[in-house]
Amino acid sequence: MPVQRLNHAVLYVRDVERSVAFYTGLLNFRTSHRLHADGGEVPEAAFMQAEGSTNDHDLAFMRIEGPASPQSPGRRPGLAHLAWEVDTLAELQQIRGKLLQAGQLTQEIDHGTTKSLYASDPDGLQFEVCWLVPADRVGGVTPEAFTPLDLDAVIAQFGADLEGGTGISAPARH
Repeated sequence: MPVQRLNHAVLYVRDVERSVAFYTGLLNFRTSHRLHADGGEVPEAAFMQAEGSTNDHDLAFMRIEGPASPQSPGRRPGLAHLAWEVDTLAELQQIRGKLLQAGQLTQEIDHGTTKSLYASDPDGLQFEVCWLVPADRVGGVTPEAFTPLDLDAVIAQFGADLEGGTGISAPARH
């Protein structure tokens, strides 16, 4: 069975509290549990759940000091981006407003079957928030890969409350 959506991601960050505040404030994540640094064996960490999730964690932050480097133990190069799904275009629009207000929205891209917003977190790690066109509506979608997203036009086309698909080969969740 193919992967349908992100289960969790672990990010190395310089300031765990700053990252917790960012993801809590903009995307409504909540802290499920934490690890407190013990002098070198265990790094400071926070484990977060998405608003509607029952997963033990969808996102975790682990503190690093100094710049990330592939040669330094306990550090990794930055992540390209993470992608998070939303169920409706109304939710995508709400998150867009929060990202704009915070000055964090970097791109809005229409990938044809996916309508995507891109932003960066406090450590400069890029993430995507996307809505997937339901499988039964894909036939009427232009297969563009990287055109600017006109969210108002997409909402006019599909409606704000249409539940998105779980990928172009699967029907919408109902």
